[in-house]
Amino acid sequence: MPPQSLPAKPNKLYFFYGHRKPSQNRPSVRGGLFSNRKTLNSKHNSNPQFNQSPKCDLQKWDPDSPQSLSIPPTKTQPEKFFSVAQNLSPIARYIVDSFRKHKIWGPALIADINKLRRVTPKLVAEVLKVQADPIVSAKFFHWAGKQKGYRHDFASYNAFAYCLNRTNQFRAADQVPELMHNQGKPPSEKQFEILIRMHSDANRGLRVYYVYEKMKKFGVKPRVFLYNRIMDALVKTGHLDLALSVYEDFKEEGLMEETVTFMILLKGLCKGGRIDQVLELLSRMRESLCKPDVFAYTAMVRVLVARSNLDGCLKVWEEMTRDQVEPDVMAYATLVMGLCNGRCVEKAYELFKEMKEKGCLIDRGIYGSLIEAFVAEGKIGLACDLLKDLVYSGYRADLLIYSSLIEGLCNLNQVDKAHKLFQATVQDGLQPNFKTVNPMLVSYTVLKRMDDFCNVLLRMQDLGFDIVDNLSGFFSFMVRNEDRIVMALEVFEDLKLKGYCSVSIYNILMEALHKIGEVNKALSLFQELKASEFEPDSSTYSNAIKCFAEVGDMQEACTCYNKIKEMASVPFIDAYYSLVKGLCKIGEIDAAMMLIRDCLANVTSGPLEFKYTLTLLHVCKSNDAEKVIEVIDEMMQLGCPPDDIIYSAIISGMCKHGTLEEARKVFSNMRERKLLTEANLIVYDEKLIEHMKKKTADLVLSGLKFFGLESKLKAKGCTLLPT
Repeated sequence: MPPQSLPAKPNKLYFFYGHRKPSQNRPSVRGGLFSNRKTLNSKHNSNPQFNQSPKCDLQKWDPDSPQSLSIPPTKTQPEKFFSVAQNLSPIARYIVDSFRKHKIWGPALIADINKLRRVTPKLVAEVLKVQADPIVSAKFFHWAGKQKGYRHDFASYNAFAYCLNRTNQFRAADQVPELMHNQGKPPSEKQFEILIRMHSDANRGLRVYYVYEKMKKFGVKPRVFLYNRIMDALVKTGHLDLALSVYEDFKEEGLMEETVTFMILLKGLCKGGRIDQVLELLSRMRESLCKPDVFAYTAMVRVLVARSNLDGCLKVWEEMTRDQVEPDVMAYATLVMGLCNGRCVEKAYELFKEMKEKGCLIDRGIYGSLIEAFVAEGKIGLACDLLKDLVYSGYRADLLIYSSLIEGLCNLNQVDKAHKLFQATVQDGLQPNFKTVNPMLVSYTVLKRMDDFCNVLLRMQDLGFDIVDNLSGFFSFMVRNEDRIVMALEVFEDLKLKGYCSVSIYNILMEALHKIGEVNKALSLFQELKASEFEPDSSTYSNAIKCFAEVGDMQEACTCYNKIKEMASVPFIDAYYSLVKGLCKIGEIDAAMMLIRDCLANVTSGPLEFKYTLTLLHVCKSNDAEKVIEVIDEMMQLGCPPDDIIYSAIISGMCKHGTLEEARKVFSNMRERKLLTEANLIVYDEKLIEHMKKKTADLVLSGLKFFGLESKLKAKGCTLLPT
């Protein structure tokens, strides 16, 4: 007979007198004569936000959604304190709370902690482990040391060092051993190990060596483990010579190297390219310990490959063969890929055949590296053979391999085979990009096969690509070769009829045509773009500024500049330079100086001529030709000879702050040094006089306005004043 369930007991009402003290396990109860405590049923939680867990569908989860990327709220200062204080003893919690309340070390804080009868070293260590203020921590540490009969122990010293390092006071932490020595507690190896570990984790190699020298001064001899730690830190931070000096001390101490010791030094010597010393250390390792295994040799080869030291790689490989160490797949892959990247494909192919003979499992990455290297050297036949071997081995070629082969076939004018390979890429379920088809497009352009060109574009459109946006990359590639710029323009004329055009393509072609001196063609493209349905952008106007400035139409160049400013954008630095130079040539010096200031205010690093223009304007305030000439000499030492902009800056500065005589001294000096021709000297002298006349007229007009005479002169019929 099954046992009968007992009847549920009714909830008891608890009688209490007043409000009891709240505690962690007994919260305060407030109510009337009887308490309002109730037995909580764990099965029915009254708070729905805790018993209703949101359902998570992994298929609909988006890692980039705002909910996934949201940063949890940071804790406030009291919350941080209470989370830390939970793990402290009551007295340590009291001390830390006093630090938090008073914030600085002073009489009030001292009075607070003086209420304690005594602070033990264990308590000092406990407090310092959670402190973040180095000043208060140091004061507290010294205050504790002044107690009668008190002596710090190793734990408190270590906690003090950790506290200083945690607050980035690592130089002060390095002085803890001296503090221990002065207080009659000689430091042991453990204290120095802590400092070395701190500096090593922070990649402070020189500080590690400083602590090591301090160890020797105190007569503390490191163990092999600590020697390894010191040498490893020095090697990682690039102080190989210091690491070798530590190794010499290691040998003088009569200690025996471990495998880790040899590997640290071998990797450091490989990183420094000291292959002869690597071979010497390998022989010492064989004599005193053991032969390096395949993992050690692979690590050395990997370091040498990262430094592109292929000769060193092959020497280390020969040592591995001499030691009769059988290389594994990882060792082969590391060396083969390194040789392929270093254009030593013949040696890499020999190793590949060696792997085939040994029956090693060859990774697809090895095939890819060899195929790319053969394509780069124009050996497409071997690359295609490797592709067949790759497929026969059960692998699928990736997009990078197909792209390399397509590019290689197009370079050999075998675009039809490249197109077949492109079709195979699509059949394999790969998604080709424009980097894959770009060599084919270039080949069709050179061969004048525009129908095939458009068929490839349509095929890419069927695959879901935006043709117009991606054609910009094709034209950018075409105009890199100046011989193909005109060809690219012809292709663009054909594509415009099919609706394949954009503002970015116009910009690329305008810039390329300006580069080869076809300014009129670039301006015709600009006018064509303005007449079309497209809106020119700031890049378009920047290219137009350069073209208009070159043909001398400064009015249109300034109009384009104003258009860019209306867009709240900034012209290219080349556009600024062309516009300023053009304005200086036509004598609009004030406008040019204003543009120079605008350029330097809006770009990160403007032309050197613009920077020296402001320097010359400042030097001209001294009205001293010698100082101006010194600035020009400094410019010439930096490879920046004076041009129209610099001479215009001298004219502007001397007319505003100096005299005509000082400006002419500068120009005469330039003529004597053959930096100016006689004709240019005359031209700049005329510009100097004209600009001085303008400045004088501006001063006269300002004076008339200031004294209120302008209106009186106009009333008397004066026609010389501007309306």
